[in-house]
Amino acid sequence: MSERERFHVITGGPGSGKTSLIEALARAGHAHTVEAGRAIIQDQLAIDGPALPWRDPLAFAELMLSWEMRSYRMAETTAGPVFFDRGVTDLVGYLTLVGQPMLAHIARAAERFRYDHRVFVAPPWPAIYAQDTERKQTPEEAVRTYEALVTAYSNCGYELVSLPLVSVEERVRFVLDDIGA
Repeated sequence: MSERERFHVITGGPGSGKTSLIEALARAGHAHTVEAGRAIIQDQLAIDGPALPWRDPLAFAELMLSWEMRSYRMAETTAGPVFFDRGVTDLVGYLTLVGQPMLAHIARAAERFRYDHRVFVAPPWPAIYAQDTERKQTPEEAVRTYEALVTAYSNCGYELVSLPLVSVEERVRFVLDDIGA
């Protein structure tokens, strides 16, 4: 099985339950990555850094790109399925969302760092959405993020699998059944 076949992206707008799903998969013993955006925001806030999405969206994108490529490289050293909390292709959607032109190196990265052809996407879920220190988007912005990600992954040749709006445990079963694990 190639990396592409064992690397499974879970993406979606903020507050849609994807990170809770990744954490549950990790508790069940599955390899996973950590979401770049939230960690970068936490680090940048701690140092009053400039690479925050509301200060410098391009600097933020560059840090996310580096994080996602490193996560991919680290996943290459593990066996079995790996669940990615977002992927390089999310940056294609992010640039569109923030009204920035597509950067050639980000487009090349999305071509180079490929995942399984089926990508799990968490749809907007108003019942669980909550803002916090790092998640400043409104529910409407979360929907626009979801739409930008769906377009980005579709345009990059991925088949989207919508996650059902069910409990975390049911989502875990759904994902594992879908990948045959």
